[in-house]
Amino acid sequence: MAGSIGDSIEPDPERRLGGVLGNGQVFGTGIAQQAHSYRCDDVQNMSERVLVVDDEPNITDLVATALRYEGFEVEVAGTGTEALGTAATFRPDLLVLDVMLPDRDGFELLKRLRADGTHVPVVFLTARDSTEDKVKGLTVGGDDYVTKPFSLEELVARVRAVLRRANGRPTESAKLVFADLELDDDTHEVWRGRTRVELTPTEYKLLRYLMLNARRALSKAQILDYVWEYDFGGDANVVETYISYLRKKLDPLGPPLIHTIRGVGYTIRLPDPE
Repeated sequence: MAGSIGDSIEPDPERRLGGVLGNGQVFGTGIAQQAHSYRCDDVQNMSERVLVVDDEPNITDLVATALRYEGFEVEVAGTGTEALGTAATFRPDLLVLDVMLPDRDGFELLKRLRADGTHVPVVFLTARDSTEDKVKGLTVGGDDYVTKPFSLEELVARVRAVLRRANGRPTESAKLVFADLELDDDTHEVWRGRTRVELTPTEYKLLRYLMLNARRALSKAQILDYVWEYDFGGDANVVETYISYLRKKLDPLGPPLIHTIRGVGYTIRLPDPE
C-alpha cells in the first residue's frame, strides 16, 4: 500500500506516501524521524485494538504501521480463515476488512464473525465503488466504507470516527479554524472574520488541506496528490494557479495567510511581525 491505494499496489510502493503524511517522507523508510508528526493525541487509542484484514501484505503492513503510530494495537490477517482465528484470540475493537479476499468475500466473513460472537464495528476496505456494494456492506453490519484509492490519513480518521461513535465519545468539531479563517465541513462554508468567502469545490479542498496542515510546509507534489489525486506526474502549475485564486479571495479580507516557501511549496501561517 502506498499513501493512496488503488486496485493493486503501485510498482514503486514508496511513490505516493509523502502526500499522505504531509511531510514528504516515505512511510516505512525513515519512519522514526517522522513518527512525532503522525501520532495520535488521544491517549484513549492506547487500549483499542484493530484487526486489519487484506490479502496484500504491503497493504496490511503499511495500514498497520500507520495505526500503530496512532497508538492502536494492531494485528493483521491475509485470509478470511486467518481472520476468524485472529479475531477469536486478539478480540479486536474494530475491523478494517477488505471485501475481496482469496477464500471468501468480506461480507460473508463479517456474517460469520457476527455468528461467532464478534460484534465490533467494521470499516470495509475495497476497490468496489458501486452504490449496491456500499449498501450491501452497510446492510450486513459494516459501519463505514472506504473505497480505493484512499489515503492513510483518511482511513485513520474514519477508524477514529467509527470508534468514537461505537464508544459513545463525542465527535470532533466539523470546523477547522486558523486565525480569523474558519472552514465548516458540515455546511461547506468558509468565513474570513465576518465575511463569507465563496469557493469552488477545488479551492475548498485545497484550503482544507492547507488548514489541516497549518504551519507545515507542503510540497506541490503533496498538494497534487491530495487535492487532485494525481500521481506525482501531474502538472504542478495547477497548484500555483489555485493558490493564486485562494489568495485573491482571502487576502483582501485580512493579513495574508498562505505563504510560499521557496524551493519547497506552500504553507498557511500568520505573517511575520513587521
